[in-house]
Amino acid sequence: MTGSLLLQSLVLGVLLGGLYALLAAGLTLYFGVMRVVMLAHSAFLILAAYLAWFFNLQTGLDPLLSLLVTVPLFFAVGVLMQRLLISRLRPATLTMMSVLLTFAVALVIEGALGLVFSGTHRRIQLPYSGGDIQFFGASIPVVKLIAFGLAAVSLAGLYLLLKKTRFGQALRATIQHREAAQLVGINTGRIAGYGFGLGLATAAIGGTALALDSTIYPSLHWHWIGPLMAIIVVGGLGSIPGAAIAAMVLGLGQSLLQLPLGTTWAQTVFYVALFATLLLHPQGFFGGRLAQRF
Repeated sequence: MTGSLLLQSLVLGVLLGGLYALLAAGLTLYFGVMRVVMLAHSAFLILAAYLAWFFNLQTGLDPLLSLLVTVPLFFAVGVLMQRLLISRLRPATLTMMSVLLTFAVALVIEGALGLVFSGTHRRIQLPYSGGDIQFFGASIPVVKLIAFGLAAVSLAGLYLLLKKTRFGQALRATIQHREAAQLVGINTGRIAGYGFGLGLATAAIGGTALALDSTIYPSLHWHWIGPLMAIIVVGGLGSIPGAAIAAMVLGLGQSLLQLPLGTTWAQTVFYVALFATLLLHPQGFFGGRLAQRF
């Protein structure tokens, strides 16, 4: 293994981890606010990727501009989904029934994408798709840098929203203790709807970033469910900083393992980490204290 190859793997691992952190942020919000296991999150990621591809196909403009439409659209869909579907589930069986409900939503999205766009693999071709930047002998693709930048800006915006605004304070209070939040006058039902919408808005951003460098097809979302679930469990359910740290660690691990094991076997790092967490530290390795602080 040469030094430049190791450096390239490390840089790509950081870039991949940043994208994973963005993709997992929404899942953390769903569980933190509503205790909902949102299996349809990855399906919404692929839906956003298809919308970015279709926008580029029809207009010839950069797919990043589609975010002006998809982010508010997904936010509205998330609020409606929480109010019309999730809030109607019985609290005693909310977590279990949310798995079945969101699984059904994922199947509907996959079927709709297959019906409208067929099962043909799609890929966005951009002027900078084949470009790269040389960094001390490592070749870094431009599209990965753009996706990482988009993820970094989005996560920074989410952090500021949660830390510096009254809505963010209300959302964090709802995540940390729903009953106590109600006692101090917070409308937790409304906050839960907005939190759900915010989580789905991150799916719009993540799916668009994913479309820049990935071939997409309707069933691709099944590929993402396992890694994203592993990230939020390892990071600590309900902890956004924990999920971000876990995403960076696992992204680096996957990138480094690709050198000796290849792309397919490197994916097992997520499942090994998931099993280790459930066996050794079920509450997550980065949750606890970080979840309380955030």
